[in-house]
Amino acid sequence: MEPIKITLAAARVNAHMTQEDVRKVLNVSKQTVVNWESGKTRPSTATLHFLADLYKIPEDNFLLTEHCT
Repeated sequence: MEPIKITLAAARVNAHMTQEDVRKVLNVSKQTVVNWESGKTRPSTATLHFLADLYKIPEDNFLLTEHCT
């Protein structure tokens, strides 16, 4: 069975965290978190691993979107 895919934003909300909470934990700008969640940029592999731990979900459950212009 394939894992359920969820977006970074949905994973954050399900973890009862705000973008500000994530920003503080990772010591990044709020715009960085916004860009990840909108698909404008992608977090590094190491950051994705950390986010999976933070949100308490398997890393392969993340649905990463690409922003097409």
